[in-house]
Amino acid sequence: MDYEDFNAFCRALPATTYVNQWGGSHVWKVGGKVFAVGGWADGEPAYTFKVSDIAFEFLRDQPGLRPAPYLASRGLKWIQHYAPPGLADTDLQDYLRESHDIVSRGLTKKLRAELGLA
Repeated sequence: MDYEDFNAFCRALPATTYVNQWGGSHVWKVGGKVFAVGGWADGEPAYTFKVSDIAFEFLRDQPGLRPAPYLASRGLKWIQHYAPPGLADTDLQDYLRESHDIVSRGLTKKLRAELGLA
């Protein structure tokens, strides 16, 4: 997956917004909360996303994946796909969709309703 595909996929998820920040990273939000970041690695494209506790334990030691720099060091359950082999594109899309869902569920009921996520 390249950044164009990443951005197209995230854009297609419900109620998302995009901002280019943190040194040119592609940052995707739902309800003002980050659910995915494209960038933050030297050289190769990198994709960072929020995961469940179980997924974090499973993914953290897989080749091409790691606990997300900065975020995971603060106890947050975020994974970064930063090098091959990493995840297949379809698996990465599934995790991005799940990250969007995790973050969406953390929004207030009122905001979820306003965004059409209720």
